Formats: sequence, structure tokens, C-alpha cells
Amino acid sequence: MAIELNSFVSRFQMLSTSDHASVVSMNLFVALLCACIVIGHLLEENRWVNESITALLIGVCTGVVILLFSGGKSSHLLVFSEDLFFIYLLPPIIFNAGFQVKKKQFFVNFITIVLFGAVGTLISCGIISLGVIQFFKKMDIGSLDIGDYLAIGAIFAATDSVCTLQVLNQDETPLLYSLVFGEGVVNDATSVVLFNAIQSFDLNHIDPRIALHFIGNFFYLFLTSTMLGAITGLVSAYIIKKLYFGRHSTDREVALMILMAYLSYMLAELFYLSGILTVFFCGIVMSHYTWHNVTESSRITTKHAFATLSFVAEIFIFLYVGMDALDIEKWRFASNSPGTSVAVSSILLALIMAGRAAFVFPLSLLINLVKKSPNEKISFRQQVIIWWAGLMRGAVSMALAYNQFTRGGHTQLRTNAIMITSTITVVLFSTVVFGLLTKPLIRFLLPHTKHTTSMVLSDSSTPKSFNVPLLGEGQDSEADLVDFTVPRPGSIRALLATPTHTVHRYWRKFDDAFMRPVFGGRGFVPYVPGSPTERSFLQGQ
Repeated sequence: MAIELNSFVSRFQMLSTSDHASVVSMNLFVALLCACIVIGHLLEENRWVNESITALLIGVCTGVVILLFSGGKSSHLLVFSEDLFFIYLLPPIIFNAGFQVKKKQFFVNFITIVLFGAVGTLISCGIISLGVIQFFKKMDIGSLDIGDYLAIGAIFAATDSVCTLQVLNQDETPLLYSLVFGEGVVNDATSVVLFNAIQSFDLNHIDPRIALHFIGNFFYLFLTSTMLGAITGLVSAYIIKKLYFGRHSTDREVALMILMAYLSYMLAELFYLSGILTVFFCGIVMSHYTWHNVTESSRITTKHAFATLSFVAEIFIFLYVGMDALDIEKWRFASNSPGTSVAVSSILLALIMAGRAAFVFPLSLLINLVKKSPNEKISFRQQVIIWWAGLMRGAVSMALAYNQFTRGGHTQLRTNAIMITSTITVVLFSTVVFGLLTKPLIRFLLPHTKHTTSMVLSDSSTPKSFNVPLLGEGQDSEADLVDFTVPRPGSIRALLATPTHTVHRYWRKFDDAFMRPVFGGRGFVPYVPGSPTERSFLQGQ
């Protein structure tokens, strides 16, 4: 009996020690998050450093300190988890991007975004895969099969939309922000779909039937993921409009918006769709309908709540990537051949740059041939910025690399260790170096950006993107929206000449006649006795 009691006490003490270590780790990590926010605020006016780079550098410095205190055994406080990234950190970032994005710019450039994000990703993946097959087979890396080579192409074709969001400014460079960020969202979804397809298909027997099945599967995922996001957003708008929770508790409508947004992502994962696309379009639909159905206080609350969750998730990701860069376990396996690791990282960086150039400039030329208005064409300077800003790689590449080359975040194979450490090197180098130089590059290539956009900037509690039509192309102000008219094409030729204007006109008619009366939105706020709507109505009498 005494022996069993002693055994129980020892187990309890071990468990308590483990729990206490976890508490200490979380305390340190939260303190580091606070430090990133404070230092990022102090460096806010610095044109070279942004918060993602600050978090990366703090993560690296923290990793060095942990390495010293642990005697070289560990460099991070938390173990990398794909579930943590894909299920908890990525959804608020992508949703907030859709919720806050300027819909006018996004949908006007939608075809360009899809070309860059989907076709461009396929081109980049193909070039990177062919390059690594050509070079890696001549190097002493180890055994990699055709599936590994194609997976490397998908891993490094994924641009980092999180980095791009902090490098470009939506108000200073609306066209560039729309193109680069929109491409980033479609690119992330395409890369994940490509990666999953590569893992699921039998690549030893490639034939035209498999290729057609892959293409069909991609379009199926794109369309169904988009529809699921839109439907979830419309359901939330309908529920809040009909029940109008705000007359009893604003907490309920805020909670419902947050939970429905997260539900859209989890439903996509449940049905093996693209959660990135689903939650992005859910954010767009919610900003167009649901956001206008809640009370004024809930609008302010949800706007800042979504932005805060996204901000913290971004800092969390970069802080962890910085600490994981010094994971001694992976570097120990790759340390026997440092020259090989440097060569692999250099080749990957060169292929990333070549793969991006292979589609940005040719597709821009094709788009410029189709565009009629000079203002809609992408200048060579803008093409250079788009090419440069998309060179950064981040957490998506890290998560996919861990999925392909590790088991539970650990690896015991030299080949896999080289690929993981090379991925970490590419992510660090591209984020820090390319991220540091992107802002000065924009100032150099577009020196008058601030002067040309300052006329339309404002500090309002209501984001202007929420006040424009879903497919709008007019000005942002309410007055302009009321008076905005689009020339009606009188023939098929005119329809083909101004497709965006025509689609916008018919969408506005359909939206005002059918969608907004059912799902709410600007101008269709529910009228409920005792609600803020009634008080506003009575004050106007």
C-alpha cells in the first residue's frame, strides 16, 4: 500500500512539474508577444522594419537565449503543430483580410488576381519542381522521389500573404495591395490544394486521365469553397437580421458573427475543401450584409475584434518561426554537410525568384493587352513591386514542409533535416531581407504614392470598404455611391468592351431587388420596436 502511494505521489509530482513548465513557457511566450507589440509600436515610423520582421528577430534572439540556458538542447518554448497553425492561427488572419479588404479593388481586379494566384502558382510550382529535380539529383542530399520533388514545388510556390499585408498599405497603394494580397489568398489555397493532391495521387503512373482529374478537382474545390463561404456569411446575415439580437444583447450578435466565421473554416476542413478560400469569401459577404445588420456598438466591436485577433495571430506565427529557426535537433543532422545546406537554400531562393518572374511579367503583358484603359494597366514599375513583394515565404511553407519531411515536428533522417533547415533558411532570409527592402523599393519606384492617395484617406469608425457595393467600381463616399451611374451598353460589343461596368450594374439591380431585402445590408437595417433603428427613425421625424 505504501509503495502504491509513493508511486502515485511521484507521478503527481512529475505531472505537476510538467504542468508548471508549460505555464512558464506560456508566460514567457505571452511576454514576448507583448514585447513585439511594444517594440513594433516604437518602430512604427521606421520605413525599413515592420512588426513581422521585429517578431522574427525577437524569436531568433529568444531562441539563442533558450539554447544557452538549456545547454544546447532546445531553442523554443512550444512544439510546432500544424493543427495550431491551420486550425487556430490562419483562420482569423484570412477572415480579417476578407472582412477589411476593399471590395471595389478586389473584384475589379478579380480576373487578374485569379490569373496570378492560380495559373501563376501552377507555373511557379512547375519551374521549382523541374529545377530541384535538375539540381538536387547532382548533389549529395539523399533519396528523394518524384512526390518529394513535386511537394517541394508546392511548398515554395506558396507566397506569404501575412508578410505582404504588413509590407504594403491598402490606402497608400490600393491597386498593388489588391493584386498582391488577392493573389496571396488564392495562391495559399492553390498551394495547399496542390500539396494535398500530390500526396493523394499515385505519381508513379501519371497519365492524361489523372491530369484531367486533378484539374477538375481544383476547380471543384475553388467553386465549392467559395460557395460555402458565401452561404455561411448569408446564413449569419439572415439570422441576425430576423432575430435582431442587439435589442437584447449586443454580446450575442458579436459572438454569433465570430463563431459563424470560424464555423465556415471548420466546415471547409470537414468536407475536405479549401478553408482559406471559404473563410476569405465568408469575410467579404459578412462585411457586405451581416455587419450592417448589427447595432452600431457591435459594428465597432467586431471591426476591432477581428483586426486584433488577426494581429496577434500574425505576431504569434512570426515569433515562433524565429525561435524554431534554431531548433538544434534538425541542425544537428544537417551540420555534417553545411555546404550542401547552403547550396540547397541558395538554389531554392534562385528558383523562387525565377519561378515568380516566369509568370508575373508574361501574365502582366497579357493583361495589359486586354485592358483598354491606361489606368487599368499594370506598369513595369508595378510589375517589379508585385514580383518582389511575392518573393517572401512564411508559415504556410513551414507548415507544408513539416507535413512532408517530419513526423510530429521531429525528424531522424539527414535528407529530411536538410530540407527542413533549408526551408527555415529560405523563410528567414526572404522575410527579413526582402521584407526590409520592400518598403524602400516602393518609395523608390512610386515616389508620389502618398501624395496621390492622401486625398481619399479618412479616419472613420466605419471602414470605407464596407460602404461600397460588393462589385462596386465607383467612389468610396456615400454621395458618390448614390449618384454613381454606369453607362448601359447597347450591344454585345459594348458589353464586351465594358464587362466590369455591366456586371456591376446587373449585380446592383439584383442585390437591391432580391439580396438586401432578405439578408439586410446598407440601407436595409431591420426595423424593430425599441431598437436603435426605431430611435433613429423617430429622431428623424
